[in-house]
Amino acid sequence: MLWRRLLAEFLGSAFLAAVVIGSGIAAQNLSPGNVGLELFENAAATATGLFAIILMFGPISGGHFNPVVSFVDAGFGGLKWKDAAAYLPFQVVGCIFGAIVANMMFSEAAVSISAKHRATGPHWLSEVVATVGLMLVIFALARTGRSHIAPAAVGAYIGAAYFFTSSTSFANPAIAVGRMFSNSFAGIAPSSVPSFISAQIVGGVVAFGLIKGLYPGMTQAEAADVIEPHLRGETDLETS
Repeated sequence: MLWRRLLAEFLGSAFLAAVVIGSGIAAQNLSPGNVGLELFENAAATATGLFAIILMFGPISGGHFNPVVSFVDAGFGGLKWKDAAAYLPFQVVGCIFGAIVANMMFSEAAVSISAKHRATGPHWLSEVVATVGLMLVIFALARTGRSHIAPAAVGAYIGAAYFFTSSTSFANPAIAVGRMFSNSFAGIAPSSVPSFISAQIVGGVVAFGLIKGLYPGMTQAEAADVIEPHLRGETDLETS
């Protein structure tokens, strides 16, 4: 049933936003004024948290939590286009909900719109690069039958990309929207979000072309294992 996968995408997206934003607030409280250490703490929590969240919800929905992943997967036939479209609002609303919960866990206002402007040329390029790299990791593993290590690989890549990109590697339109709702270390000003989302879409399109060139002949069955092998229809649910 689709509702089961949608619930998994909502909950996974909510946990992802809570991890990213909550660890950012904690880092500010634990290491005030030390931006390098704050970033390390935020990156470490996000990388390990993402690993765990994909393990939790991946067997149900694939553990996308990211519209770019869902639509690139649909492009390869691993997910129906209508299902990818259905995933999107649950991913976005999940990230918004997770941001609100993270704020409340640290006694902040439930909603505080971020004032952190990130819309610059280098940030835009960073988001293109971060998104391309993320897609390559995910789909290379699916194409070569190694999706079982995708949760660890995705977490490791995002943790590394916090440091090798100036944007700290959002690589996800849903999390970009969610992070607007916290005026904290991990936040992003609403005026910067369109730039980030456009870069992420470009990154997804570029990655789709690169994957087709690097890994020709990707089958629907291989794409269906993105990010992790999961339930895909009524028969799967009945036998689970």
